[in-house]
Amino acid sequence: MLNFLEKHKKVAVYLPLISFWLVLLVATSLPSKDIPNIKLNDKIEHLFAYFILGFLFNLALLVQNKFKFLKEKAFSSTIVLLGIYAVIDELHQLFIPGRECSFFDWSADIIGIVFGVLVVYLLLKKFN
Repeated sequence: MLNFLEKHKKVAVYLPLISFWLVLLVATSLPSKDIPNIKLNDKIEHLFAYFILGFLFNLALLVQNKFKFLKEKAFSSTIVLLGIYAVIDELHQLFIPGRECSFFDWSADIIGIVFGVLVVYLLLKKFN
């Protein structure tokens, strides 16, 4: 599985990561009145969004060859780097009308990231 992803990383890993991250950035920049209500708990939305981001980002670190340290420590690097991004994302929402910065939202983001990393780990263990 990892061999396939390394051979096709631009289309199979980088493009989905960049696309999803841009959608997430736009979604977190919208005023609260412009956000569609999808009838899910706010924390579940955070967890799910950051699960996908963590999954894709972790794959990107595993298939890239430019930064050896990040590849070798992809699991912990994903959690740390996206954890920092999640803090920045929460802080940036202080400036968006109707949005707020929440420790509990950030906690849900972190849980989603960890789950995304764990799923990558389990898939690689199963298929490699």
